[in-house]
Amino acid sequence: MRYHLDTIPVWDAVKLEGECPLCALRRHNEQVDVDRYLGASVMEPDTRIQVNALGFCPKHQGMLYAKKNRLGHALMMHSHLKETMRRLAPILEEAKAGEGKKPSLFRRAEGGAPGAAAAEKIRELTGTCILCRSVEENTNRYAYTLLHLYETDDAFRRAFAQSKGVCLKDMALLLQMAGEEMKPDMYRRFASDLCAAVEKSLTKMEKDLEGFTLKFDYRNADKPWGDSRGSLERTVNKLRGWCLGEEPWPQ
Repeated sequence: MRYHLDTIPVWDAVKLEGECPLCALRRHNEQVDVDRYLGASVMEPDTRIQVNALGFCPKHQGMLYAKKNRLGHALMMHSHLKETMRRLAPILEEAKAGEGKKPSLFRRAEGGAPGAAAAEKIRELTGTCILCRSVEENTNRYAYTLLHLYETDDAFRRAFAQSKGVCLKDMALLLQMAGEEMKPDMYRRFASDLCAAVEKSLTKMEKDLEGFTLKFDYRNADKPWGDSRGSLERTVNKLRGWCLGEEPWPQ
C-alpha cells in the first residue's frame, strides 16, 4: 500500500526529542479528530453515516465527553443509537429464537449453541470505533513517511539515528513496514539505527527508574533527582505507547 507523504509533521515530531515521534503524532491527530467530530463535521452526511455505522470505543467516548459539548455529542449518539437499534433488531430475534432450546451434541460440536451466533454479532456491532480507525490510518501513513524520509533525507537519517527511537509498539510497526517497503540493504541500516536508539533509551530508562525508586529511601532524600523524575511515566509510555504523563505533542 502507498500512503500520501506528509513530511513536515514527521520532522516536527522527531524534533520534539521525545520517546516516540509516532506516539506524539498519534496523540495530536487523536485530539484533532475529537474536536472535528464535535464541530461542524457532526452535521456532514458522510460523517454521520460513518459515525452511525462504527460509533466510538469507550476511550474515545470519554475524550468526546470531556470536551463538554453535550449537544454535539448527543446529536451523534442519537443517530448512532437509531442505527444500532435497526441493526440489533434481527440479532435479538435470533437470540430469542434460541432461548429454551436444549442444544444437541451435534450442534454443540459445530459451535452452534443457542446465543453463540447472536453474541458474536453483538460483539462485532460494539467492537468498532471511527476514531480508532482514523488514528490507525494516520499512524500507518506517518510510519510510511518516516521510512521514506530515512531513505531519502540524509539530515533526517542522522536525526533519527541520534533520537530516542520509538516505543516498542511502534517499533514493531516500523520494522514490519520497513521489511515490506525497503530494499534489504536499506532495511538493515534502518533496523540497526532503530534498534541501537531504542536499546540506548531503554538502558538509560532502567537506570533512571532505579534512581526514582531509590529516592523513596529516606537515606537518599538529599540526593538530586537527576533524570529520574518522570521516569515512571516515560517507562510505561516506552513499553506500550503513550498513555501517561505530559502530552507528547505540545498544545
